Amino acid sequence: MKKLISWNVNGLRACVTKGFEDYFKEIDADIFCLQETKLQEGQIDFAPEGYHCYWNYAEKKGYSGTAMFTKEEPLSVRYGIGIEEHDHEGRVITAEFADFFAVTCYTPNSQNELRRLDYRMEWEDAFLAYLKELEKTKPVILCGDLNVAHKEIDLKNPKTNRKNAGFTDEEREKMTVLLGSGFTDTYRYFNPDKEGIYSWWSYRFKAREKNAGWRIDYFITSESLNDKLVSADIHTEIFGSDHCPVELVIDL
Repeated sequence: MKKLISWNVNGLRACVTKGFEDYFKEIDADIFCLQETKLQEGQIDFAPEGYHCYWNYAEKKGYSGTAMFTKEEPLSVRYGIGIEEHDHEGRVITAEFADFFAVTCYTPNSQNELRRLDYRMEWEDAFLAYLKELEKTKPVILCGDLNVAHKEIDLKNPKTNRKNAGFTDEEREKMTVLLGSGFTDTYRYFNPDKEGIYSWWSYRFKAREKNAGWRIDYFITSESLNDKLVSADIHTEIFGSDHCPVELVIDL
């Protein structure tokens, strides 16, 4: 049985001042993944005992970045997806284990006025091809802030957000294609119709207080692992970031 946690911490240094380390110890995950660490090497001294630590930093300071902490030492670790134009922002770490790949991803945001939507579409195609290539060897467990609310059930105000970054038809279609190519959205696997559970809330307009949120953080697994899935949760009770942690328990 393995417990995996994924959390967009929106700046790890800030999150550490809000109880991050206590939560890390308490949840006792086998694999703990972070997105949006906003760090450069040497800017934080976080090396939890009993874990192997892997960091992927963006070239731009104070931006993006991912990390992965694993109790079991991976057979191999790779950073990025092996395509020069996509690998400057520290968005992906892949750890290979005996029976699966664990991939943490911080998907590019399409940004205001969708100025990065075209790039995002290129990223989506390249990233899906990367995942399918991994799958030729062994199943994949993907987690992270994928920056899209897939269906109307996945955000509080679908009608008014239809043309906004994270809920455009184009981004939602890419998620449909991903899931249609042999992957499972684990939270919806267990909670197909559950409403009002989100993983991100804007810092503006008291959004978290009103639970006006979006579900944009995921555990997505190869369909061949469906019979091994035990539970999937979203820890809305945990603060420290504008996102909350998401969890997967899998019998591997």
